[in-house]
Amino acid sequence: MFAAIHPVRSLLLAIFMLMAGSGFLSTLISLRLERAGAGTMAIGAVATAYFGGLVIGALRAGGIVRQVGHIRAFAAFVSLLSASTLAYALVRFPLFWACLRFVDGICVAGVFICLESWLNDRSEAHTRGSVLAAYMVALYSGQAVGQLLLAASGAQPTAPFQLASLLISLAIIPLCLTRSAAPTPMEAPAFSIRTLYAASPLGTFGAVTTGLMLGAFYGMAAVHVRRLGLDLGATASFMMVVILGGVALQWPLGRLSDRLDRRRVIVGCFAATLTLCMLLAMPVSRGPQLLGLGALFGGLSFALYPLCVAHCNDRLLTTERIAASGRLVLLYAVGAAIGPLGAALMMSIAPGGGMFFFIALCAGATVVFGLWRQTATPPAPDQQDFQIVPRTTPVASLLDPNTADGHLS
Repeated sequence: MFAAIHPVRSLLLAIFMLMAGSGFLSTLISLRLERAGAGTMAIGAVATAYFGGLVIGALRAGGIVRQVGHIRAFAAFVSLLSASTLAYALVRFPLFWACLRFVDGICVAGVFICLESWLNDRSEAHTRGSVLAAYMVALYSGQAVGQLLLAASGAQPTAPFQLASLLISLAIIPLCLTRSAAPTPMEAPAFSIRTLYAASPLGTFGAVTTGLMLGAFYGMAAVHVRRLGLDLGATASFMMVVILGGVALQWPLGRLSDRLDRRRVIVGCFAATLTLCMLLAMPVSRGPQLLGLGALFGGLSFALYPLCVAHCNDRLLTTERIAASGRLVLLYAVGAAIGPLGAALMMSIAPGGGMFFFIALCAGATVVFGLWRQTATPPAPDQQDFQIVPRTTPVASLLDPNTADGHLS
């Protein structure tokens, strides 16, 4: 594995630093807005703006990369992201912050497109699995470590934004100094959503509802736990535990789905997530119990998207999987853009546990849909091997060793 990732070590270092700097911003911004007295719907709208920018960036940033090249595009996206991160400290106004979050989403999508297409170009068919695994470790580790910066303000409320901007800016260095040649820009092919749904209704429906669930969590979870009375340190610990739990259970659940009808595992994970959300919505969930339930929630919910992708791959031709996986990423992102607003609305109706009630509602709807699909169609005759995949941009699908040969011209 080390031989496989050695040629891309600068790219992995860049994504780790970038996620350490930007991965906790959604948590920080939600907490700052809540402390400033912003309403629940306003906080949800700001969170939605980020995922909206992510969708637009995933669709449009590739054109910039093709025009100016990977290194210049990466430097431009990171510089703009670093500048917007500092701008949060200048004006505390929800509408202004929503605009900044929209810009952040576009920039992050552009960065992911640069890195993921570069990683794909530098990996061979026999090393793609190792490269993808290392990429996922770097991404989630950086996001988890970044949560610790929440409590770094001390007497200076602008310190977390400054530290985030510092880490984001430093992420430029590994790519600017790399001796690895930038790849020829590539574009993932289009794929009809109607065709995707016809091939795998549960996989398509599950990708959208997973986006709703995790978008709601990333946008509103910090506000939820702070309203339980947790301090900044405990809030950061909760967010970090959920992310680490999400990394820990993806592979075991994926291997289980290889041995059983994958639809049963998907429905079971959604049902278990539903149960955990009902427990997390209860006011008695505090302290170690909250952390334990949070870790299980992360482990189950983070596994749902790659399980849905694997289920779609079971029912698609090899030549269709790259395009279909890219379309699933966009469906997830659209769901994630709507999720914070749905959670905010539910929190306004049920202040105690509204966010987890919203996630439970999404999970419950998918359970019902999945049970219906199991009765409507037989299981796939030949399931593909499970592979953990990122929920970033359509270019990420090129890294999946289960999709064709991964290279497009």
